[in-house]
Amino acid sequence: MNNWRRAGWLLCLMAFTASAGASEVLRDLPYGDAHAQRLDVYRPERAHDAPIIVMVHGGAWMFGDKANAAVVHPKAAHWESTGYVFVSVDNRLWPDADPLEQAKDVATALAYVQHHAREWGGDPSRVVLIGHSAGAHLVALLDASPRLAEQQGARRWLGTVSLDAGAIDVPALMGAPHANFYDRVFGHDPGYWRSASPFDQLSRDAPPLLLVCSSRRMASCPHNHAFAERAKTLGVQATVIEVPLSHGDINATLGAPGDYTGRVDAFLHGLGLP
Repeated sequence: MNNWRRAGWLLCLMAFTASAGASEVLRDLPYGDAHAQRLDVYRPERAHDAPIIVMVHGGAWMFGDKANAAVVHPKAAHWESTGYVFVSVDNRLWPDADPLEQAKDVATALAYVQHHAREWGGDPSRVVLIGHSAGAHLVALLDASPRLAEQQGARRWLGTVSLDAGAIDVPALMGAPHANFYDRVFGHDPGYWRSASPFDQLSRDAPPLLLVCSSRRMASCPHNHAFAERAKTLGVQATVIEVPLSHGDINATLGAPGDYTGRVDAFLHGLGLP
């Protein structure tokens, strides 16, 4: 482990330790009938009309855990310190649910959060979606096609942060050399690829979107930039941040002090959030 990565993990641990007694954690709240349809709520003490971040983990659409340290910390500690409620979501995974069904799970979780926000001291009108990797694809897909979320009972949210999504343009991904697991989860039907592709589903009513990509991954930033350019032609606010971090560190260090977290915070400030 290099020095930069070691320092990042140390900051994560420090943030987790500092926040351990500073909030209430409501675990495994069910937003659906399936065992995997659960979420955890991290709420600061004396929360009142607090903005809410809804976090969706990665894991190649096949694995992942809402309670994983790299998913929650230092994100929860950072945003709780500025008065946010932080929600971490599990969803059904392949083979029990394909990516489109997983996106519907996230939308159902969003609807649940909006419905119950006041119980946690949150403001249902000030919600932001964040996802990493496969989770970034899911939140980007919902952002591109808000109707998909509305069909699950969710109301419009303020904006979305996609953390190094590899499946922004699914047909382009599947038409180029790619890892075998993409065939497993997206199958071989080009029609399905388009239906599950943020690039192809992008609509004019998409909420503002921040696309973080790793400059260390050959295909990540070009696809994200192409998506942002398409968004701009539709009048949709979309911004790309290239960071010289690994795919994993983009997730694990968000919330730690530094320029990267500051730039994500600037996006949130632009949405009118603290």
